[in-house]
Amino acid sequence: MALQEEFETTGEYFFQWRSYLPLAMAALFILALAQFWYPFAGRGLNLAWDGGCLAVALAGQVVRFFTVGFVPRGTSGRNTRGQVAEVLNTTGMYAVVRNPIYLGNFIIWFGLSLFMKSVWFTTVIVLFFTIFYERIIFREEAFLRQKFGDTFMEWAAATPAIMPRFKNWRPPSLPFSFKSALNREYGTFFAIITTFTVLEVLAGLFHSRQLTLDAVWLKLFIFSGVLYLTIRYLKKKTKVLATEGR
Repeated sequence: MALQEEFETTGEYFFQWRSYLPLAMAALFILALAQFWYPFAGRGLNLAWDGGCLAVALAGQVVRFFTVGFVPRGTSGRNTRGQVAEVLNTTGMYAVVRNPIYLGNFIIWFGLSLFMKSVWFTTVIVLFFTIFYERIIFREEAFLRQKFGDTFMEWAAATPAIMPRFKNWRPPSLPFSFKSALNREYGTFFAIITTFTVLEVLAGLFHSRQLTLDAVWLKLFIFSGVLYLTIRYLKKKTKVLATEGR
């Protein structure tokens, strides 16, 4: 198999199974937790570090939120059964970087990796996601090149794949829809807070053999849980969050 076909085949496989990535990473997190330590003597400094890691992850969430709030239906989706694109997004965040959703995902995982306070772990995460998303992007762009032809080629030539070029910003073709973004991203926010909370509990368990959770993390988890359940109810039982064409 030629290298191009191999990259496309691998990328399609990664694309279809990307939703299960957290499960695949669980073993690596457990290994890092077995070596977990608290580098700061004071509770305040540890909380500050953890809060900084959460801020990094939430910055990735903001990238995702800001991206999906502008796009029309049929793009930037969570489909897993092959490539789907009714239109080619070239404005807004897609004028700044070709893969803003994957950029947001990478930032989220980078924040999670920093929480582990392990140089080797963060390095492995960065390398893993570089290869993982490289293959997916390779496959997606082969599909987009075939479907949109010269339009895709012109956009790709002017827009970086993963490192934003902010001077490229062009106003989106659609206005920002907070409801659409909330409808699509509420689960991601809950997943981030839940993951940090679980890691905090496991870190204490591995380090001091005690099942404890700081009140700050408990309040954050309760808040995110209530928000998740509220938005999920509104999404499933009402049309409050419905937005035409999104």
